[in-house]
Amino acid sequence: MTQTLIPSTTIRNVHRTVLDNGIVLLVTENPAADIIATRLFLRTGSRWEPQEKSGLSHLLATVLTKGTNQLSSLEIAEQIESVGAKLNADTSTDYFLISLKTVASDFENILNLTAQLLRFPSFPEDEIELERRITIQGIRSQREQPFSVAFEQLRHQMYQHHPYALSTLGTEASVSQLSRADLQEFHQTYFRPDNLIISIAGRITPEAAMEQIERVFGDWIAPQTSLPTLSLPTLTPHPQSAITPQETQQSVVMLGYLTSSVNHEDYSALKVLNTYLGNGLSSRLFVELREKRGLAYDVSAFFPTRLDQSQFVVYMGTAPENTDIAIEGLRTEVERLVNIPLTPDDLQVAKNKLLGQYALGKQTNSQLAQIYGWYECLGLGIEFDTEFQTNIAGVTSAEALRVANHYFIEPYLSVVGPEAFVSSQS
Repeated sequence: MTQTLIPSTTIRNVHRTVLDNGIVLLVTENPAADIIATRLFLRTGSRWEPQEKSGLSHLLATVLTKGTNQLSSLEIAEQIESVGAKLNADTSTDYFLISLKTVASDFENILNLTAQLLRFPSFPEDEIELERRITIQGIRSQREQPFSVAFEQLRHQMYQHHPYALSTLGTEASVSQLSRADLQEFHQTYFRPDNLIISIAGRITPEAAMEQIERVFGDWIAPQTSLPTLSLPTLTPHPQSAITPQETQQSVVMLGYLTSSVNHEDYSALKVLNTYLGNGLSSRLFVELREKRGLAYDVSAFFPTRLDQSQFVVYMGTAPENTDIAIEGLRTEVERLVNIPLTPDDLQVAKNKLLGQYALGKQTNSQLAQIYGWYECLGLGIEFDTEFQTNIAGVTSAEALRVANHYFIEPYLSVVGPEAFVSSQS
């Protein structure tokens, strides 16, 4: 089938084209190494799962590479390993991902194999049962890890009936009930060309990449039906506490704040605040609570990039007898951001660290394919690469203070540790 192409665009060496069947193709030509890395993003993931079927996209990812209508699991593995290539599938909250990496001379063959896996998976019953057992073991293992328990109960508090409340693994109850028919329905619904982004980086020209993609995917026609429209609950902060006694060697304390999505104007300032507060050995939390006060085994902060409202989380692992002091210490450091503007020096150091880490995250072909495909999947476009850096550089102390005052009002609290030391928080 001959494709009619929507006009292409090129931004900072990234060539973007949309095929007439809806596939978005991104190509970053990088001839420095004889490697081609490819990321195939589908706009789905655990965010699109019904709550009673949580873990569906994860289970699908584990069995997607275990058989097609023409190949067995063993034959697939042999094709990949015989040329030293890498190919795997994974899922997250906001997207489903197939990753492959190979030398340029083997790219055509591995791309053909990937297309078969993507379009014609067979979902063998025995593989589904095996991966279901492995997944349930993983869920049970998480219940034995204090950090995982603390984070899970924090998510449940903050997101309740929103898909972000659950682990991508799902729950033991939901995974136990998933069927082959569920996998097939999910696949038929979301695995379609007009829901697919292919991001390629490496020793290949945009023209050669286009020719390969047209040959492999050109006959794939999008169905007439529209993609499902999500109806997600509105999230309103209702801070509360959750305490789980667990006989461990340390207490894990987490404070969480509902914040913005990646598309919100406050996103950049929150990234800078997260870097200043909890990113690395020079961060405020590490210096004040570990180096100066000796409270923390581990202390940090994170603010994940999300399509819907994200969460700003600060956490600490500490000796059980220091649980109360740890909570007070974390709250104090967050409240400093609300009450005291960042100095020009502190602000610039945080920006430099964030932008430096961002640059280091775009060194390999795999990283380039990942980041541009991810931006496209989030609806930001490849131009966000430049916009992100410009926006970070433009964050002011006044803006950071305003954002902190808007979001860091009263935290959700999650604590896991020995009962004798956490019961006072109930």
